[in-house]
Amino acid sequence: MRIYDIIKNKRDGKVLSDEEIKFFIEGYTKGEIKDYQASALLMAIYLQGMNSKETAALTEYVAKSGEEVDLSGIKGIKVDKHSTGGVGDKTTFVVAPIVAACGVPVAKMSGRGLGYTGGTVDKMESIPNMRTSFTQEEFFKIVKDIGISLIGQSGNLAPADKKLYALRDVTATVENMSLIAASIMSKKIAAGSDAIVLDIKTGSGAFMKNIDDAIKLAKEMVSIGHHVGREVIGIITDMNIPLGFTIGNSIEVIEAINTLKGQGPKDLTEVSKVLATNMLYLAEKGTMEECAKMTDEAISSGRAFEKLVQMVKAQGGDVDVIMDTNKFEKAKITWKVKATKSGYISHMDTEDCGSASVILGAGRETVDSDIDFSAGIILKAKVGDYVEEGQVIAEFLTSSEDKLKAAENKFINSISWSEDKPLLKPLIYAKVSIEGIEIY
Repeated sequence: MRIYDIIKNKRDGKVLSDEEIKFFIEGYTKGEIKDYQASALLMAIYLQGMNSKETAALTEYVAKSGEEVDLSGIKGIKVDKHSTGGVGDKTTFVVAPIVAACGVPVAKMSGRGLGYTGGTVDKMESIPNMRTSFTQEEFFKIVKDIGISLIGQSGNLAPADKKLYALRDVTATVENMSLIAASIMSKKIAAGSDAIVLDIKTGSGAFMKNIDDAIKLAKEMVSIGHHVGREVIGIITDMNIPLGFTIGNSIEVIEAINTLKGQGPKDLTEVSKVLATNMLYLAEKGTMEECAKMTDEAISSGRAFEKLVQMVKAQGGDVDVIMDTNKFEKAKITWKVKATKSGYISHMDTEDCGSASVILGAGRETVDSDIDFSAGIILKAKVGDYVEEGQVIAEFLTSSEDKLKAAENKFINSISWSEDKPLLKPLIYAKVSIEGIEIY
C-alpha cells in the first residue's frame, strides 16, 4: 500500500477503506508519511468529503494512535461532557459536581484555553495549589474515593490529532465537518468514557457561527459515536452572548460556585441543568423528567457544592477560597467601562468580548503565554438591557494599566445599539441523538 495511491483515490472522489485510513494514520504518527503527503490528503478530504463510515474509521484510528484510558476499573456508566468552546463557558464546574452528587462517576480530562475561548484546566489552576496532573492510578483512586476528578489531558492522548490539527491550521483545511468531528471525538473516545454529552456552541462566540452547521457537526459526532459503540447526545446552545456575567478564570470559578449554591445567573444555570440532566439520562439514572428532578435536588440540597469541595480538597486545592470566594486573589486594577450612548444593547460580538479578556491577561494568544488568573471582565449589562450613556456596562480586571485602552476599544466595538428592545434568541436550540433531531 502506498500513500500516493490513497491520496489519488480521495482526490478522485473514491471512498477510502478502513485499511487505507489506518495505514495513513499509523504512518503519519510514526513520521513515515511526510507533512507534504499528509497535506495533500487533507486537502483531498477537504474538497471531496468523507462519508460517515470513513469519518468513524478516521476517528477510531486517531484515538488509537496513542494512550487509551481504560475506565473499566471504575464501577458504573462513565459519562463525559465536552464543549466546543465559548466565552464565559464554565459549565464543567457546575455540571460535573451535579452528576457526581447523583452517583455517576465523573473521570474527566479537560484542556487549556487558546485564543478567545477559555480552558477548564486554566480555571482549575486559578484555585491555589490545585493539581491538574496525576498518574492514572492517582486519577482512578480519586474517582473511586469521591466519585469525581477533573484533570488535564494526557500528553500522549490521540497524538495523531495534535499533528493533524497543526497541519490543518496552516493548510486551510480546518473547516471540514469530518475533520472537525474526528478531531473532537478521537480525544473523547481515547479518554475512555462510555457515553458523551456534547455542548455544541453556535453564534458569534463559537466556531460554528450558524445553527445549521452546528446541527451538521452534532449529527456527524453522534454518528461517529454510534459506529464505535458510544452513546452520544449533542445539545446545540447559544453563544451569541457570553455565558453568565464573568469572562476570566478565578471570576468564572466564583460564578460557578454561586451557581452550585443556587445563586447563579439564569443562562448558566439553565444550560448546566440541561447538560447534567442529559448526562444522568445516558448513565441510565431514569427518565429525562426524573433526571431533571435529580439535578434540581443535587443543587438545592447542597450536595453538588459539597462534591466540588471534596474534589478540590482531593486534588490539593485550597478549600478556603471555595468556602469563601472573597479569599481569591484580587486583580491589581479595576476599570469601569461606560456606555458610549443610550439605548438597548442589541448585539455583542462574543468573540471580541473574549478577545478583550485575553488582552487583559485572562487568556493566552500562544501556547506559551502566561495567564493572569485574576484578570477578566465582569459584565454589568448584556443583550436586551437598556442602558444610559455613561452607565457602567462592565468592569475590567487586570494587573497592567497598559492593557486597558486596547481591551476597552475591542469591547466597546463589540457592542451594537438599538432604540428598540431586541428579540432574544433561544438559549438552547436543539438536541441531536441517534434517534434524530429535537428542536426546542
